[in-house]
Amino acid sequence: MRVMSQVAMVMNLDKCIGCHTCSVTCKQTWTNRSGVEYAWFNNVETKPGVGYPRRYEDQERWKGGWVLDRKGRPALRSGSRLKRLSSLFANPGLPSIDDYAEPVTYDYDTLVSAPAGQDVPVARPRSALTGRPVAVTWGANWEDGLGGTPEHGAGDPNLGGGLAEKVRFEFEQTFMFHLPRLCEHCLNPACVAACPSGALYKRMEDGIVLVDQDRCRGWRMCVSACPYKKVYANHATGKAEKCTFCFPRIEAGQPTICSETCVGRLRYLGVVLYDADRVGRAAAVPEETDLLDAQRDLFLDPYDPEVAAAARADGIAEDWIDAARRSPVRALISEYRVALPLHPEYRTLPMVWYVPPLSPVLDAVGAAGGSADDPDHVFAAVTRLRIPLEYLANLFTAGDTDAVAGVLMKLTALRSHMRARSLGDPADRGLLDAVGLTPEQAEDLHRLLAVARYADRFVVPTAHREAATEDQGAAGFRCPVDAGQGPTPLGMPTRRRTDEGAP
Repeated sequence: MRVMSQVAMVMNLDKCIGCHTCSVTCKQTWTNRSGVEYAWFNNVETKPGVGYPRRYEDQERWKGGWVLDRKGRPALRSGSRLKRLSSLFANPGLPSIDDYAEPVTYDYDTLVSAPAGQDVPVARPRSALTGRPVAVTWGANWEDGLGGTPEHGAGDPNLGGGLAEKVRFEFEQTFMFHLPRLCEHCLNPACVAACPSGALYKRMEDGIVLVDQDRCRGWRMCVSACPYKKVYANHATGKAEKCTFCFPRIEAGQPTICSETCVGRLRYLGVVLYDADRVGRAAAVPEETDLLDAQRDLFLDPYDPEVAAAARADGIAEDWIDAARRSPVRALISEYRVALPLHPEYRTLPMVWYVPPLSPVLDAVGAAGGSADDPDHVFAAVTRLRIPLEYLANLFTAGDTDAVAGVLMKLTALRSHMRARSLGDPADRGLLDAVGLTPEQAEDLHRLLAVARYADRFVVPTAHREAATEDQGAAGFRCPVDAGQGPTPLGMPTRRRTDEGAP
């Protein structure tokens, strides 16, 4: 067992109102300069929808993430190392600017310099890249609030398998929810493995994936390999850039800027401990529906004395072990098991997880003529909610509807218990017992999901200066996926770099 630490995030989608405050503050902090006008390190998508860039989830087209080779080992979907080298100068797997949406500015001077007249002056859009007039026909979230869903929603890759017929894109009958996205800072990052120059690397002390700007040669293989399309090419510098998880703030013990400014208070940040020796085997699980449990099994219990001792032996500081014990991320992922990863079938083992949205359950129970006090009626209604289980399963569990239903049933039982408590009705233990929660656990989970304090949502220890300046050649500084420990992705760097590289 080799214990490593990872700063991770969980987002409660029931609380996202789609205000885009997180996107705007991230944009102002990290991508407000020339060359990355089109880049959104954090964006909020409306689902169902084709996403940003357009249809980024269609890996048959973009070849992102990992697949298993003939020997059952993870291999980049974009092809072998030789194939990638052969396409260095003509990479066909790159989204075009039309897929991202060409950034625009406006002729604002026209509004103040136009001569007096009967006509109202108009600030016409111009491309921020070329300066030429351009028509605005697409945007980073064109489908926001169902505005573009009737026209483009059927292109959502998650609507396969007959779901497109089940979901009707009419205002009265369809559904929508918001999905904030940023770099997943994966345990098994495909972007790191695909980089020919080794410019992308995963920091050993906190798991954040960064780009070494001095090493980057602009090959853009990282853009192709990332299945979430969260690596961008700066067209002014020719370098790759991506979400940095606000590592200067993390090192100071502060939350990311998107978490700090989130209006809905839906983001949680914390430390998890995991067994790095088993990452390769977890990514190589044959059945895609088993990937969720395989990744959950990687996470270690910081209260276990053996785990704590092994963490200390592997150089993890005591305050980081304490932070892992208090981590809201660990509680939501491992203890209460209500958080799910985005597209685990990509086999990158993402570390930004989501609590799936829960449709109005009691309305569904009443519409079916059932009783809100009967667990069988309530749980049966979960399968008939406005947001189809199949759709959520395609997003979060590689198609396993039972796993999604289990989470929604737990959230339903929690909601019913707290509703009865608020109304002064006697508590019905039947719902909680059916999902394996005690009243005390339900109260704790409710506090965490609904009314958690700032210090409870963000448990981020400060960085240690001595960890950042140790000899990079020490034997303990190895790749998170260690060679010789089962199936190993190709091209992972073996350096430990903390103070290098920006973003």
